[in-house]
Amino acid sequence: MRTFNITVFCSPSFVFLFSPLLHSVPVKLKGTVTCDKWDCSCSFSHQRGCCCGAQELYQLEGDTYARMENLSGGISRLNSRIQALTAGMKIAFKATIDPNLAIAISGFSERCFGPFTTNMPIPYASITFNDGRGYNPSLGVFTAPLAGVYVFSLKVYSSVEENGRLYHKVQLIWNGRPMSNVWEDNREDSEDSATQLQKGDQVYVELMSGRRLCKNLEYNIFTGHILYPYINE
Repeated sequence: MRTFNITVFCSPSFVFLFSPLLHSVPVKLKGTVTCDKWDCSCSFSHQRGCCCGAQELYQLEGDTYARMENLSGGISRLNSRIQALTAGMKIAFKATIDPNLAIAISGFSERCFGPFTTNMPIPYASITFNDGRGYNPSLGVFTAPLAGVYVFSLKVYSSVEENGRLYHKVQLIWNGRPMSNVWEDNREDSEDSATQLQKGDQVYVELMSGRRLCKNLEYNIFTGHILYPYINE
């Protein structure tokens, strides 16, 4: 009985047998050749890249691609949220009353804004800054560009001669409903208020009917800014 040395070669495209005497001696191989992770049936059919665990590599490649797609989608969503947040942080305004709005009133030495027979929105027309363009100086109305939590502050100043008495009252209005008010006698006062606004909600300050603001109207200040916007998940 003769023994032959047979070498099995596997490449990405084929498997072949090599023996020095194979060309002259018929050989019958008994038993099963174990290919382990080599896909021998694939290799014998001459399909490219199917040996040496290629299928596992293909599976890993597919899984990696799927993960990269998920990561790319997550990054895009995160960028959208960041842009919304940074855009929202640029909403702020500060405005004061134009002194030229004051008119002479009989019985007063000072020029005043008011009184009126009905509640009157105060047009804070002198703008220091108006980031986000949410404030309309002609109307004195702030319209929320984004939904979120906002903070508003107002400083009210009114004064007459030393022995005079002047009661003033103003209130902060949100969509036609009072949020807070300032009431004082011949002095200045201030008020801060935080509130949730939806996009398009309006906030302004109005002078109560029969009241007036006198002297140094530019000391009256109305400010607002967004504390944080609401971001859709």
